[in-house]
Amino acid sequence: MTRIFGTDGVRGRANVDVTAELALDLSVAAAHVLIEGRPETGLRPRALLGRDPRASGEFLAAAVSAGLASAGVDVLDAGVIPTPGLAHLVASRPDVDLAVMISASHNPMPDNGIKFFDRFGRKLADDVEDAITELVGRRWERPTGAGVGRVAPDPGAAQAYAAHCVASLPGRTPLAGLTVVVDCAHGAASTAAPFALRTAGATVHVIGADPDGLNINDGYGSTHLGPLQQAVVAAGADVGVAFDGDADRCLAVDHTGETVDGDQILAVLAVAMRDAGQLHEDTVVATVMSNLGLHLALEEQGIALVTTGVGDRYVLEAMREGGWTLGGEQSGHVILPRWNTTGDGLLTAMQLLHQVATTGRSLRELAGVVTRLPQVLLNVAGVDKAGVRTDEAVTEAVAAAERELGRTGRVLLRASGTEPLVRVMVEAPDIEGAERHARAIADVVRSRLTLA
Repeated sequence: MTRIFGTDGVRGRANVDVTAELALDLSVAAAHVLIEGRPETGLRPRALLGRDPRASGEFLAAAVSAGLASAGVDVLDAGVIPTPGLAHLVASRPDVDLAVMISASHNPMPDNGIKFFDRFGRKLADDVEDAITELVGRRWERPTGAGVGRVAPDPGAAQAYAAHCVASLPGRTPLAGLTVVVDCAHGAASTAAPFALRTAGATVHVIGADPDGLNINDGYGSTHLGPLQQAVVAAGADVGVAFDGDADRCLAVDHTGETVDGDQILAVLAVAMRDAGQLHEDTVVATVMSNLGLHLALEEQGIALVTTGVGDRYVLEAMREGGWTLGGEQSGHVILPRWNTTGDGLLTAMQLLHQVATTGRSLRELAGVVTRLPQVLLNVAGVDKAGVRTDEAVTEAVAAAERELGRTGRVLLRASGTEPLVRVMVEAPDIEGAERHARAIADVVRSRLTLA
């Protein structure tokens, strides 16, 4: 069986890899898998559909709607909405059985993707995705007449999600007194995020919020922080926050224009939640890519850190198993299960800004709990990935670096999940040391594992 799903749904070049035909077939298959065993309500199955503003999302949404309706599923079309908004809404509406989000997140405009959420607002497990893949293209006995699904707009969905994010904070105007610049990446948060921040009382300057279907993630957003840094300093703002195209991640900028990454955001929220008695077992979940500075900062605060593989789905799995209440990634995916079932950029921004507003401390001071160690990441292409675990010379090169660094640094050697390359990541007290060790290990990997 050829696997269609990647680490975060189905993603690729729109109209080449992700076609209307694939979207329709996937939706039919997903409908059969996800409504199997649904509680008997006497009502027709119902799905929520959302997308980011990419032009290709328009025809893909039409194809998904057609597939679901042809399988007898009613479709509520929320239009442009952040991915976490769709996840929250399906989890909070007992009459909805699944949700489909059309987005390629932080990828450039020509790409697009399809993500499914179950009735609990959760991303699908591997075995569920495999079951859907097996059914793609199967011939079905289709409903006819009154049995086919109906498609209707759900125009209030994005505003309902924004209101939920505001309601996560206490008081009527919990962000009053703050001046915030928000960068929406010309993406799905372009309406919802400014509305939520203003409703919460902040003075808001907006950039990157004029989506035209073609400009998503183009020079703005969490992968291009330059415009936000300039805008924060120019406006004399307290904080800047940036989302990616579907707003499931958030990065920040302090009043000096300095970046505050996902590790620092996790640390700020961890300390606040610990002090409020909301951090279960005083534990945070993060991936192996988190900076050693986060490890050391949490250790100093008496907070445990559980690490997982790379990808927010693995963070989510660990959090569910341990019942933990905070997790995330350096890239800005932060998961707060009290309020949502997935990484949520707008919710993260609201919680972070609330700490600035209530403590009276600047974001720069709050984020200073983490001292980020210099980090170097090198990609070694065209190599035998399997040899990373078995080649003695590679193993010894890593061990030698680790012996020299001790507790002052860290080495991570990881095979790419999608390409014939190996990623070498080294953290050290200074950038020169990190570069030296990373180059030395990369040279050994290249000399020992290059494919013929």
